Amino acid sequence: MIPTTLLAILTLPLLLLPTAVTAGPLAYATCQAGCSAVVMACYAAGGATWGATLGATAPATIVGCNSAFGLCQAGCAAALLLPMP
Repeated sequence: MIPTTLLAILTLPLLLLPTAVTAGPLAYATCQAGCSAVVMACYAAGGATWGATLGATAPATIVGCNSAFGLCQAGCAAALLLPMP
């Protein structure tokens, strides 16, 4: 796992580049769908239902699913802003 500070340092130069075209909403939506599919599979493997588990009573595997989902969502936010090739 890449620490947040290192990720910010590596991502910042990309955000400073002048861009005429960005990946935009389609890349963001695709990323969101991928994150959702993965977290649903993670929850199913952990024996839980996504959206029906309280955070305080969740087992460690489900907490791990939630953490991975958060990182995936952060990546989606970056995909919204990154330039298209």
